[in-house]
Amino acid sequence: MEQRLRRVLSQRQKQHITNTNFVRSAVLLPLYCKYEKYYLLFTKRTQEVKYHKSQISFPGGVYQEEDGTLVNTALRECAEEIGLMAGDVNILGELDDFVTQVSNYIISPFVAIIPWPYQFQINRKEIEAIIEVPISAFLNIGHLRLETRIIDDEEITSFFYSYQGKVIWGATARILNQFLDIFALAVEASSREQPDHQ
Repeated sequence: MEQRLRRVLSQRQKQHITNTNFVRSAVLLPLYCKYEKYYLLFTKRTQEVKYHKSQISFPGGVYQEEDGTLVNTALRECAEEIGLMAGDVNILGELDDFVTQVSNYIISPFVAIIPWPYQFQINRKEIEAIIEVPISAFLNIGHLRLETRIIDDEEITSFFYSYQGKVIWGATARILNQFLDIFALAVEASSREQPDHQ
């Protein structure tokens, strides 16, 4: 699955957003296989952080000059927030840039495979909890709610994913939605590659 995901990600044209009025940031979509199922890892932010208090998000943060690249930003922030070290991360590719509506961030998301099990070290000042969700739960249509609003004469669709009483929304939900489309393409490619035993 990892190789198929890498291939699907490499074959698509990433949509870049360049706007100097926005703050550059990056997140990691940590993907791992547990009991033959694929899971995504999320973090629940604390009340102490500056933005997006108590929200569920992917680990990541703001680009710093010493990072050099946005993928290094995502890796550094993962190490700082949850103790996921760069040497244990296998980057498969990247998704489109996304903009946060209120805090004016441009988010560059990177999809990665990580080991499981893993000894995470949570930064309790920034992260309240680590949340793991099987991808199969997101593919259940009953876990997705859509809302459409008109903002500045433009129709905007918002995604809300629910799992065990937790709701993923905002930019994280939009990133997740794009990833699920790509994951579905990888699964489809996998089924086509399976030999016919009939």
